[in-house]
Amino acid sequence: MGISSLTSILALGGFVLFIGGIALAIVSASQGRPVRGGTLLALVGLVIGLLFSFVSQGLLVLQPNQVAVIFNTLSGDFSAPRRGGTSVIVPVFQTATIYQISQQTYTMVANPEEGEVRGDDAVEARTIDGQVVSVDVTILYSINPDPESINNFHIRWGNNFETEFIRPTARSVVRDAVSRYRAEDIYGEARTEMEQVMQDLMRERMAREGFLLTDLLVRGVRFSEQFTQSVEQKLVAEQQAQQAAFQVQQERQNAEQVRVRAQGAADAAVTEAQGRAQATVLQAQAEAEALRLVSQQIAANPALIQYLYVQNLSDNINLALVPSNTPYLFDLNSLMQQANPDLVPPEVPQATAPTPEATEEPSS
Repeated sequence: MGISSLTSILALGGFVLFIGGIALAIVSASQGRPVRGGTLLALVGLVIGLLFSFVSQGLLVLQPNQVAVIFNTLSGDFSAPRRGGTSVIVPVFQTATIYQISQQTYTMVANPEEGEVRGDDAVEARTIDGQVVSVDVTILYSINPDPESINNFHIRWGNNFETEFIRPTARSVVRDAVSRYRAEDIYGEARTEMEQVMQDLMRERMAREGFLLTDLLVRGVRFSEQFTQSVEQKLVAEQQAQQAAFQVQQERQNAEQVRVRAQGAADAAVTEAQGRAQATVLQAQAEAEALRLVSQQIAANPALIQYLYVQNLSDNINLALVPSNTPYLFDLNSLMQQANPDLVPPEVPQATAPTPEATEEPSS
């Protein structure tokens, strides 16, 4: 129980004693008895009631989220505001007006079950391109407890600040901000920017009047049904166009990939052909060089070709006949001697008659 409540109870008790004393005096007088006791009780009760009533009115008890504006009725000036706690004022000569300085809200929405005003209380505004939009707004604010600010606030607005300042100012700010944008922009990415513009305008106007803006929340924006349908159709068309552009891009990428693969295959074929050509050239050069070296060796040693021929003869060859019109490349005696050193071949006369073909007779 607070001290203010206690003094109020004591004051009430004093007035009860006063009434009881008067009643006792009346009863005593009606019975012919002395009324002094009742009169004294009534007087004591009256003194106690008046004293504690005066004290109760002079005690100002404030909660931590409250501030009191003290007005001097004689001078017409303001004393220093009182903050949370217990303080004393002079009853009759000083009056206290208490304000809440904790965060408060003011809501204007279309939902009839919400907001300070029942029914559709959303803010209707018109965009720069003439579209009508409905905006749901909630204002989070508090009263500035600064001594000079709170006194000016009391003079200008008093306890009617919500209906006389918060509501009309918020609706004006919303309309001002919406009028700066096209409806299609608000429907899209500009909504956040618009909300920031509302906050800046509202904060500036509230600060001049002794308020602190915590936040301005745009809870919903509604457009006309015709506009919403047109925007949705436009979005669908844009999505279809983007999809078509994506498909074209994919086809271009696929065609480019095919071209790159074909170019790679062509380059590989050219490289392979060039490699084969180079290999052929190198092989021809190698064969030419080999023939040149063989020619040099044969020129230097004519018997070399006979040796190579004998090395390539089969082991069972004893006789070879060649056409008579073919020039002799070998000395038959030498060849037989090389093939069988122990054999002494007879003298073989040179044949002059042509023979149709050469035959080989295997040895027994």
